[in-house]
Parts: sequence; C-alpha cells; structure tokens
Amino acid sequence: MAQKIQPRFLDFTTAHAVAEDFGTPVYVYDQKTLEANAAAVLAFPNAFGLTARYAMKASPNAAILKLFAQAGLHIDASSGHEVHRAMAAGIAAEKISLSAQELPEDLGELLDAGIQLNACSLAQLERFGQLKPGGEVGIRINPGAGSGGNNRTNVGGPSSSFGIWYEWIPQIKELLAKYSLTAVRIHTHIGSGSDPEVWLKVSKMNFEMVRQFPDVVTLNLGGGFKVGRMPDEKSTDLQIVGQPIKEKFEEFAAETGRKIRLEVEPGTFLVANACALLSKVQDVVSTGEAGYDFIKLNTGMTELLRPSIYGAQHPICLLQSEESASSKEYVVVGHCCESGDILTPAPGDPELLATRELPEATIGDYCVIDGSGAYASAMTPKHYNSYPEAAEVMLDTSNAPRLIRRRQTLAEIWANEV
Repeated sequence: MAQKIQPRFLDFTTAHAVAEDFGTPVYVYDQKTLEANAAAVLAFPNAFGLTARYAMKASPNAAILKLFAQAGLHIDASSGHEVHRAMAAGIAAEKISLSAQELPEDLGELLDAGIQLNACSLAQLERFGQLKPGGEVGIRINPGAGSGGNNRTNVGGPSSSFGIWYEWIPQIKELLAKYSLTAVRIHTHIGSGSDPEVWLKVSKMNFEMVRQFPDVVTLNLGGGFKVGRMPDEKSTDLQIVGQPIKEKFEEFAAETGRKIRLEVEPGTFLVANACALLSKVQDVVSTGEAGYDFIKLNTGMTELLRPSIYGAQHPICLLQSEESASSKEYVVVGHCCESGDILTPAPGDPELLATRELPEATIGDYCVIDGSGAYASAMTPKHYNSYPEAAEVMLDTSNAPRLIRRRQTLAEIWANEV
C-alpha cells in the first residue's frame, strides 16, 4: 500500500538540496507557514485591544524571533536567559514579558531596562516589591483547573506548581499593600494542547479574578492552543474560540465599565507545523516474525525528545528517489544507545511501541518528521552520545533554503571542559 501521509512542505527535490548543502539531521522551517500563523494569531478576536506574544521557549532561534517581531508579535520569556536572548536578537525590552519558575539574579537590571514581569509565586511578588516598591506588576494565578495534551503538559490545577494558587489571593493583596504595588495584569495558562472547550471555560472564569483587582487593565490568557500534527488531529480555530472570549470582555465592560485589554502568548500554534526534521535512514533491521521491522534514523531524541517523554505523535514520511512499490509496518527509532529513543511510541504512552506503515525502506532514504517546530530544537538532551547540535535552515518565501544556525562541530561539545 502506498504511503498516505505526505510532508507538509518538503518534497524530494528540496529535501535533497537541503541535505546536500547542510547535511542531516537538520531542522527545516518554512517562512510562509510562520508568517501565516503569525497573521492568524494577530487576528485573534478582541474587544479592547490585543497584545500577541510569542512563547519563545517553543523555538528561540534569532531568525524566528526577528520574523515574528517584524510581523508585530511581542515576546513571552520563561527565564532571564530567554530575556537576554530576545534582546540580543534586537527585541526591545518593553516588548518582553517574563513569567518564570526561577527569577534571574539580574532581575532589577532587566526591570530597569523595561521588561514586564508576571509574578508566579508569593515569593516572586515579594522580591519584585523589594526591588520596585510602588511599581506595576502582573500576577500569574493558577485558576484551579487545567487541560493539556497529557498530564505533563497540564499546567493548571492542584498538581501544577505554575502560578499562585487562586485561594491565596488575600496574601497577594497583602503583599501589594505592603509594597504599594499596583497589579495591572492577570495572567493564567492552563496547559499545552488544551481542549478548546476547557480553555474557553477557564478563560471565562478568569474575569472573577480580574474583578478582585480593580487596577488590572490586561488579562493574559496564555497560549496552549491545540495543534493537530497528525492527519486525524484537529487544530484550534482561533476565530471560533476567540469570539466567545471577545463577547465576555464586552459583557464585563458593560457590567463594570472596565475595558480590559487581551493578551495571548502561543508558542506551539505558531511554530509546530512550520518545521520538519529532515534525516536519513541509516539502517533497517528485523527481530524476526514474532518481532518488529525497525527503521533506524541518523536522528532521534537528540533532536526530537517529545515522543520519548510524552508519547507524542509526529507524522513520519519517507522521501525516495524511486518510491517503493510495497510497504511495511515499521517501528522508527533514533540513533542513540538508549532504549527510550523511539520515534513511534504508542499515542500518549512512551513505554509502548507502535508501528507506522511506510514504503519499504532503503538505507539512504530521506525521512521527514513533520510537526517538529515546537519543543524540538529548543528541548533536547543535547550532546547525548556526543552527537553535535543539528543545523537549522529556513525556506524563504521563494522556497530557497538559508542557514539560520550552523551545525555544531564535534570539538565544540567539549570546548568548555577544563
């Protein structure tokens, strides 16, 4: 049976050209897709203004940051290091918002430069107050409910450490009074790959928190919009989920006279399907009739960790100079000496193997793993088995590839060792 899944934007000719010029494995981003996704986010329905931020932890390459900044997106940073990285890419400090599990040691300097902070714990709010008494601050609150593609991507509810638990609002107010602070922004985020219905429900609940802080002028609803990587998965339609939210902002304004500005900060939605991981088949092995046929790639968890830790599903295609007439069920694995380096786990269960029907594979075939733009290059066990960091390439609007991160040399792996 012929291969059913086709790559989103790579064909054999383009893949071959990229591999010849830059080697494999290599991340290949599509500029046209990135720009279209940015336009979709910037069109999110809103009643009284919108600030759309890119959650740069999804894929922080400077070329991507600059592209999104030119499109009109601001930046959501998750560490002081990301703040510095964004500023080094030319992003103005006042367009960067920091929501972090760990505050940077140079927080005072970053605040002086103009970044915005969302305090994510009572201790963080205290530290901000000590640094900026009388200042304006955002508050990240855990609303008590969450949703995600799996338990590990659910960042709301009692099992999540992200944000200040909603029952501690009295303590928030005490700290605001103690340091004469003004809470101007409420921030919530319930998870990545959120169920759109749950996202809507929790988003509407947030107005009860806004009601308790009379000086709040902005409500940040986070991101987490579900992206369908596999053919049978549906992506969130921002116009559909956004319209009821816009109406809620209008209802709140009619009731209170407060016209609240909306912020959203997607990461996955913007980049997930705008990148493919291009690799090669480097071996094909079998464990007999009662076992499996395996395709071994020259990539794996060193470039794409999500399947190993989440049981995440990614479309996988083979590009062949002459397409095979027959197909097989294969388990696709990575190049690491690690039993967990599996690229086709069972959905949501990284402990179980699953097979994919693919054309009969030959060593040297190109393999395209789509949906690799978010939490791929940015989230890998770099240097495991001493594999160098892969290159990154951007296909421009004329489909010409240009290098946006060179491949690391082997010696650079141990350059910092003393």
